[in-house]
Amino acid sequence: MNKILITLGTLVLAASLAGAACQRQDVGMVAGGVVGGAAGHELTGGSALGTVAGAVGGAYVGRELAR
Repeated sequence: MNKILITLGTLVLAASLAGAACQRQDVGMVAGGVVGGAAGHELTGGSALGTVAGAVGGAYVGRELAR
């Protein structure tokens, strides 16, 4: 669990630092992908398919919400 939180924190930090060069929709997509991937990983017990599906779904939702 700690490894996931460290990875999530690192990705959020990288996305926020890259946010200066990105559009708002891109930042929303990255943040949504990270959160969706983490949620998919936890909900499916670590399944790779669940993680990828969660990341794709989260990226879509994050991009739409950022519009």
